[in-house]
Amino acid sequence: MAIATLSRRTSYFALSRSPRYSVLFALPLLVAYELLAAALAQPGRELRNGADVMLREAFMAVAGQRGPAIFMAAVVLLGLFLVVRDLRSSKAPLRARVFGGMLVESIALAAGFGIVIGVATTKLIGSLRMLMIAQHSIDSMGWSTRLMLSLGAGLYEELFFRVLLVTGLAAAARALLGFGARAANLSAVVAGAVIFSAFHYIGPFGDPFDLQSFTFRMLSGLAFSGLFVLRGFGVTAWTHALYDSFLLLF
Repeated sequence: MAIATLSRRTSYFALSRSPRYSVLFALPLLVAYELLAAALAQPGRELRNGADVMLREAFMAVAGQRGPAIFMAAVVLLGLFLVVRDLRSSKAPLRARVFGGMLVESIALAAGFGIVIGVATTKLIGSLRMLMIAQHSIDSMGWSTRLMLSLGAGLYEELFFRVLLVTGLAAAARALLGFGARAANLSAVVAGAVIFSAFHYIGPFGDPFDLQSFTFRMLSGLAFSGLFVLRGFGVTAWTHALYDSFLLLF
């Protein structure tokens, strides 16, 4: 029994969900996104992912102009804390093959999600015109801007909508409604997907509401929320970034 438990804890699926692998795997997304955002920034104008902007504005509401710097410091320090604590707890070296497996898994999932979500939306709506709707507002952007937005979506939308929102909704369902773990996770996944889709139509840069694009994005939200519950932050963030890169770049 002890050997079986140890094997489960050291399996690829368990290791790849752990903070030391999940957070470090997401680190290149953060670095690449911030470098691209800085390189593409213009005087008085900086384009960033919507979830990133919301998180930064929340910190600015509390800390003023220092809010963005405090937000970035908080993200880095929290990630570092989780990785160091997990490394000390596990007392095991990092394995490069686990990171390689996570990358292969993310690529396969991104491709699979593109096919499955597209087919599912076609069955429900009868058309794939929402791809053109989602693409329309960014047609005039260069490939580097599209790449930056894709990386930001994978990183910050997963941080906001999955780590904070889905986790918070599941905890609330357990504490306030008395749901069991499975029912709480399921309700959080569904509610989080609806909120995730609605988010794309809010604010001055939001898209005009369209049932097709809303359905497409809600199905995407269901897929990513479910993936987060099953596979953790790192794999979900990379899957989302690669999925969006495919949609926006190709």
